[in-house]
Amino acid sequence: MASRRDVTKKFAREYAKADRAEKSRILDALVASTGWTRDHARRAIRAAATRKGAARDQQRKPRPRKYSYDALIVLQEVWRLAGQPSGKYLAVVMEDTLCRLVRDRELGKVADRVSDTVIDELRSMSAATIDRYLKPHKAAGYPAAGLSSTRPSHILRSSIPLRTATDDPITVPGFLELDTVAHCGHTLKGEFLRTLSATDPVTGWTMLRSIRNNAFVHVHAGLEWIAKLAPLPIAGMDFDNGSEFMNWSVIAWCDDHHIPITRGRPYHHNDNAHIEQRNGDWVRRHAFRYRYETDDAELDLSTSSGTCHGPQEPPALRQPSTGPDPQRLQEACLRQTQNPYQRLDTATPSDTTPPEPDSPPKLPTCSTSPASPAASTTSSNNSSTSPKHAPFAPDPPPPTIRTFQVRHAST
Repeated sequence: MASRRDVTKKFAREYAKADRAEKSRILDALVASTGWTRDHARRAIRAAATRKGAARDQQRKPRPRKYSYDALIVLQEVWRLAGQPSGKYLAVVMEDTLCRLVRDRELGKVADRVSDTVIDELRSMSAATIDRYLKPHKAAGYPAAGLSSTRPSHILRSSIPLRTATDDPITVPGFLELDTVAHCGHTLKGEFLRTLSATDPVTGWTMLRSIRNNAFVHVHAGLEWIAKLAPLPIAGMDFDNGSEFMNWSVIAWCDDHHIPITRGRPYHHNDNAHIEQRNGDWVRRHAFRYRYETDDAELDLSTSSGTCHGPQEPPALRQPSTGPDPQRLQEACLRQTQNPYQRLDTATPSDTTPPEPDSPPKLPTCSTSPASPAASTTSSNNSSTSPKHAPFAPDPPPPTIRTFQVRHAST
């Protein structure tokens, strides 16, 4: 790029003194040597003629800020009171949100900055402008948003089936997706609490449990708690590649309870999309990104995030596959708009059968993980004894819904 600027500067001296025919010849030579279009070469050579010194020494004049500082401060408060949505969502509800906050006098410490000019500026902001203006504020408030405490475990990978986002959707109530959320604050150093979360993608039932750390003694207690409070028998478990799940102790616990297991692909969060959505919708929304590391904090964390989320959850929509007919799709969506408790109440008996205790565990239909040639040979030789990927057996006895207690989130 520097050589192009040097060539342009050299041609600029001749271009300023040349006649029309000579200018055309200079432009042709500049286009041939730089690869630019003719219009861009003309603009570049005119800018080089008025430039003094090298191009790298030129100070670009910054574009003036379009919106005032008061509008920026009020935008941050509106974003916080609206639930910290993204710019695409905030831009849509900005008009209604501003009217309610100003009418009910809920802007608090920034109320003295509100004026007709500031309101007009906020109304005219686009979604991209909102995200750009809020980016430094979000980075200062959540500096550790990109940290992850998941440490991949390379053992057992070839022996655990793989379930990806492109596989057939889960239709078995009781199949759980599991994950842990680290409450580390700004750093991963030291000891801090975690939340063990489990959700049923079919019914939407979600269970949260705060644990001391990722040691098996705490993960084991959380798994026992989940198995005890699950409203349906656990039909299977799916988790990521973190070492808190990918270890011999957790695999042995699942074997003892006759629970088939699968895993997602590394660095593919959409393989566990349901539990990732619950982590943000319940854990981060109630516990934020603060650091928790004491016994009192563990109790506060359990109280703030809740334990079971079923009856108190709002109705959710699960889009069915009804073909291209929009009328049928709308009717089917309305029929399937239920909360988790209603889905449990309408679960069919054939969907809730746990695997037989004496039979090998049956896994939902999914793709197998890539393994080494040796592992592939071993699995092919032992195909008669290894569990097959098959749907659950039809015509089972009716389901039994276990009793449980629900702890509502504190307000």
